Amino acid sequence: METIENKELIGERAEYFAKDRKYSKVIFRDGESPLKHASNISVEASSFEYKYPMWNTDNTVVKNSIFHELGKSGLWYVKNMTIEDTVIHAPKEFRRSSGITLNNVNFTNAAETLWTCDNIRIKNVQAKNGDYFAMNSCNFYAENLTLDGNYFLDGGKNIEIHNSVLNSKDAFWNCENVTVYDSTINGEYLGWYSKNLRFVNCHIISDQGLCYIDGLTMENCTVEDTVLAFEYSTNLSVEITGRIDSIKNPCGGVIKASEIGTLILNPRRCNPADTRIDSDIIHKILTEDPNPNE
Repeated sequence: METIENKELIGERAEYFAKDRKYSKVIFRDGESPLKHASNISVEASSFEYKYPMWNTDNTVVKNSIFHELGKSGLWYVKNMTIEDTVIHAPKEFRRSSGITLNNVNFTNAAETLWTCDNIRIKNVQAKNGDYFAMNSCNFYAENLTLDGNYFLDGGKNIEIHNSVLNSKDAFWNCENVTVYDSTINGEYLGWYSKNLRFVNCHIISDQGLCYIDGLTMENCTVEDTVLAFEYSTNLSVEITGRIDSIKNPCGGVIKASEIGTLILNPRRCNPADTRIDSDIIHKILTEDPNPNE
């Protein structure tokens, strides 16, 4: 493999269609698409300072490098890319790509990143300002992900997440086949309009979360500041350790909780007999919606 080392590569398509090359301590600057259509390459200790650095690449590895802010939209239509120990300041990275592995990666502006991608594995990743992170992506596996950004994985399918912290309003909307283990999820309207969501040993903080879901499983979960949960959700198998502040009009299944603040069962919305409620303490039961416009 040819090695290019300690160079500044300047100009548009500086290494267009590069193959079987290693780049070490290289600065890519002042030119679009320097590695477009590259294949079988590795990059280490290098920096990308301008737009579209690695479109349509195949079988690439990037280590100990930096993607600067002007390198936005830099990783589109890629196949089989691994990025490790790298800082990415640029938003809108990865579109319509597959076979993505990210280890020890810090996204400082993760807005609109990983859109419509397939076969994603990420570990020890921080994603800040990550609105719409991984929208419409599938076969997504994450471990030790810290995400700050709304609308996480909207439209995603076949998702597995472990030991993560997700601060995200409207996370997991329109999703299918999601399992989350040992994680904290903080955000309003969690999981609406989704199918087959499972939370195991998770801590959830969500105003009006977990509604409009078909197939929701919660195993040994705790909740905090969670109100008006499970509205119009069906096929429920919910086990909550501790208190939930309020539950509103669930439409089928089983809900177990140590304590329920307010239970709203309006027969004009859902048949109360379709849901079994098992709780040691229920402080208040209502048969009318106290705030029907919510």
